[in-house]
Amino acid sequence: MTQVIVIGSINYDILSTMQRAPRAGETVNGETVQLMPGGKGLNQAVAAVQQGVPVRFVGKVGRDMFGDRILGFFAEKGIEASHVGRSEDEATGSALILVDATAENRIVVIPAANRQIAPADAEGLALAPGDLLVSQFEVPRTTIAALFAKGRAAGARTLLNAAPALDDAPDSLWTDTDILVVNETELGHFAGVELSGDAPVSDIAAAARRLLRRPDQTVIATLGVRGALAVTAEAETLVPGRKVVAVDTTGAGDCFVGSLSARLAAGDDLAAAMRYANVAASIACTRIGTGTAMPYAEEVRAAL
Repeated sequence: MTQVIVIGSINYDILSTMQRAPRAGETVNGETVQLMPGGKGLNQAVAAVQQGVPVRFVGKVGRDMFGDRILGFFAEKGIEASHVGRSEDEATGSALILVDATAENRIVVIPAANRQIAPADAEGLALAPGDLLVSQFEVPRTTIAALFAKGRAAGARTLLNAAPALDDAPDSLWTDTDILVVNETELGHFAGVELSGDAPVSDIAAAARRLLRRPDQTVIATLGVRGALAVTAEAETLVPGRKVVAVDTTGAGDCFVGSLSARLAAGDDLAAAMRYANVAASIACTRIGTGTAMPYAEEVRAAL
């Protein structure tokens, strides 16, 4: 089996639930608070490894208590972390997450050590044909571009989750991305079009095609309860979603990306991997949390 290699962000999350989030200048009572490992990169790596594929991680934490806890968490999950460095002058990244009674979230991210991830952090990383490199926009885009170029030269595949929607990525990164995953908001941002939450599939497909840089690329738009749409230069594949009673949608997108990556690495075709990832993400929505909310393979298979 090929491996999933995540070049990604690591945060320690402080997540609080409440009936409604405060307005400007207002204080409200919360209901629960949890401290847990998070960050888009970490969440995606956990989602992937819990589907039974080997996962390696390239990232950075601080020399602090949270960095120690993250490395222990990786060891517990079986994520190979020899390329997770420790910053000498930045703390481990963190995020403040507010989740209201409707499962909507508000998030403040403090990148800290994540800003320092550099191509040198992947020195000595073994890449093989068929390996899957995965990254997101919570780490330096120039670093992703350098490692994606290295990966493609070695015959690996690349999957980019362009979230959050930032505009400083080198052109080479878009060209070296084999599979691009975005939600409707991110898709509209990068395509330069307005897309409503219930935009017709034809409009979403047209916007996705504006992001293609090579004829063999794929753009996947995640559509929440409507599922996910994969678009290539010549075809479209719509995979339906799965309705659940959501309590926290914070890690759903990361669960989709990590589970999709795992199934692609395991040999599934794109449509099958998307169906699996949709189910996994729906399960994550029924749990409070981020990295700790990712389902295991047996849970996903039972719900397929």
